[in-house]
Amino acid sequence: MKIKNIIFLIVLSVMSCGPKKGIVTKKKITKPVKTVVVKEKTVDEKPETIEKPVVADNGTRSAVEVYLDLYSEIAKDNMRTHKIPASITLAQGVLESGVGKGRLAVKANNHFGIKCHGWKGAKIYHDDDRSQECFRKYKKVEMSYEDHSKFLTGRKRYASLFKLKPDDYKGWARGLRSAGYATDVKYPQKLISLIERYQLYKYDAEVLGRTRTRANRKSTTIIEGRKKQEVYKKHVVSKGDTLYSLSRKYQTTVDAIKAQNNLKSNDLTIGQQLIIPN
Repeated sequence: MKIKNIIFLIVLSVMSCGPKKGIVTKKKITKPVKTVVVKEKTVDEKPETIEKPVVADNGTRSAVEVYLDLYSEIAKDNMRTHKIPASITLAQGVLESGVGKGRLAVKANNHFGIKCHGWKGAKIYHDDDRSQECFRKYKKVEMSYEDHSKFLTGRKRYASLFKLKPDDYKGWARGLRSAGYATDVKYPQKLISLIERYQLYKYDAEVLGRTRTRANRKSTTIIEGRKKQEVYKKHVVSKGDTLYSLSRKYQTTVDAIKAQNNLKSNDLTIGQQLIIPN
């Protein structure tokens, strides 16, 4: 009994010495929510844009007119020196260079499509009548204009052109084609069209000191169809004669001989009689 009483007392004393804390229920502390008012940004919306059709301004200069502004003085200087109508030079420049935007013009300053032909200067290769043909390359456009004038004055096949009136652009246009400058059968019409559309004949008049010009000036060549009363020569075709050799011999043009003799082709026969216009 004593042992049981002792154990009971020990247990009782342990329980009485334990913590007297009750059960604590932790309250959930909720921090006050800070209300932040964010001001709305006002973004200026771009007004709806309606694309309007682009209308060309009547005052805007065309590419051809810009080209003429750049090179007309050079052409006139060459006319004074070499007697080639400025209208023809400019029309050829516009046509051959694509108003200065063609590859040969941009890469080589070659505005007239002049091929190498024994040229010892810089060169450029370009597809033309054949693949990768050789063309002359210049440091400046002015050199291209000067070389164009020398090209025409230095070759006998163009000699008859310099006998035309200095403002006979129609005669020059047709004569260039007849002499073999271009293979395009419409080459003369293209030059004449450019000259008359942009009134390039006015540059010829400026060089000649004339104040009035006419767009429809008649050509002095027989090609134009207006024949003067002239003394004609007769020629009997012999072996080796060609229309080109006869035009050189009598200082006329192939077309003039064909027109005078109603020839449909360039073929000649030995003993054939031809009338040669002066």
